[in-house]
This record gives sequence, C-alpha cells and structure tokens, in this order.
Amino acid sequence: MTPFSPANPEPATRQYRYLEPSIFWSIRQGFPQRLAFILVVSALLVPLLIWSAVSALQLVPPIFLPSPLAVLGAGYKMFTEDNLIADVIASSLRVLAGFMVAAIIGVPIGLAMGTFYSMENLFAPIVGTVRYMPVTGFVPLIVIWLGLGEPAKILIIMLGAVLYNAIMVADAVKFIPNEMINVAYTMGAPRRGVVFKVIIPATFPSVLDTLRVNISGAWNFLVIAELVASQNGLGFKIIQAQRFLQTDKVLFCIAFIGLIGLVIDYALKWLSQQLTPWADQVRH
Repeated sequence: MTPFSPANPEPATRQYRYLEPSIFWSIRQGFPQRLAFILVVSALLVPLLIWSAVSALQLVPPIFLPSPLAVLGAGYKMFTEDNLIADVIASSLRVLAGFMVAAIIGVPIGLAMGTFYSMENLFAPIVGTVRYMPVTGFVPLIVIWLGLGEPAKILIIMLGAVLYNAIMVADAVKFIPNEMINVAYTMGAPRRGVVFKVIIPATFPSVLDTLRVNISGAWNFLVIAELVASQNGLGFKIIQAQRFLQTDKVLFCIAFIGLIGLVIDYALKWLSQQLTPWADQVRH
C-alpha cells in the first residue's frame, strides 16, 4: 500500500487476494461423500490391481508372491478344512483380554500423570524407560514367571499397549485449558470434583480415540504372544505356514487380521461418535 503523503493525499486502494476454492485440497471445510467413497475404493483397488499384475506377469515366483485368487483359495480352504474360525476366536479373545488389562492399568495412570505433578514425577521415569525396552526381550522371563499358558500370552499383549495408553492419555489431560479448571475452583469445586466433573469428562473423547489407535498395537503383538507354545490362533497359523513356505496362507492370515482391525476401528469410531457427539469437531 502506498503511504500517505501531501503529494499523494489518497492512499492507493488495498489489493486483496482471495483464496481460490478447492474441493480436493480444502482444509477442514467438508468433503463430498461421493468423492470420499471414490478415494477409499481407489486406495483399496490400486494395490490389489498392482499385485494382480505382478502375479500375472510372473515378475515374482508364486512361492514368494501368490496371486490374490490363490490367497483367497487358501483362505477358503483354511476355513472349511482347517477350522480357521476357532483360531480367529482364540486370537480375538487373547487380544481382548490383553488390551482390556492394558486399558484398566494404563488409562488411570495416564489420568494421574496428566493431572498431578506428583504422579507425573512418580510414573514418568518408569514409563519413559520401560517403553523403550523391547517386549520380545521379556518373553523368556514371562515364560519363566508364568509358564506357557494363556496368562503369558495375555501379559505380552498387555505390555505392548499399556504404556502407550498411559502416555497418550496423560498428554490429552495436559491439553485441557487451565481456564476450565480455574473456573471450577472459582465456583467452589473441590479437587475431587475437578477430577471427576471436569478433567475426566473433558478427556473422555481422547481416551476413546487413544484406545482405538492403540488396539492395533495389541494385534501387532499377537504373533509374538502366540510364539509361546500356542496350538491355535492366527499368529500360530502364520508361524506354521512360514515353516512350510505356504505364502498364500501367510498372506491370507495377515490380510484377515487387517480386516478384523479395520472392523474394530470403525466400530470403536462409531461408538466414540455415539458416546461423545460434542467432540466431532475436535476429532475431524
């Protein structure tokens, strides 16, 4: 803008630059459902088409990369002849038990760490140190402590998620504005009331999102857990198929775990939207 001066009594008209509208690159301004559906389908079909083309052209030997049809055929055979549904149920129960224990332990620790400086100083050194230790390194000790039964498998899955639950919940508590807490104190709320009527309700949406994200870690540790003298489970099937180079069965089990995880993710997301509809703007 030209500065005002006696020789130029009228400043030049200010030039405004307007942001050009964009559908594809809009930033949190809504998105067409039809285009969203097209992108989702493309994200799933393009890798599948590339995989099919590589298999059809035999760029990779079938023993290392079987075709999608061969993988589906192996999965059908596993369901009809190998009773794969029993393995799915066994693995799901192990993941559910391990992750529930991780949530019961991790969420309260995270709330305490984010709310009280004393609890942060108490738990932060332990959490910050142990979370860098590989869970696989504890497997021999867990076998010595708990044996080869189900408790050992559940403990391995729990260790894979509990500390991340605590850290993410603690961070969510720290993002609560201090003004909310100060207003509660001004209105005469005791510390217990601030915790149960301000902090926990404010962090509840973030806790649900934390659990939705970290349950994937529980499934990732499933194969490690089922290394411990398992006789069933999807992880057991993967290990068993690897020994005989049955790559089609390995790929099907991996894909099926991904499918289970996708269903769980959408189910928890729907549950979160139903329980905390006021938090949709924060989530999206």
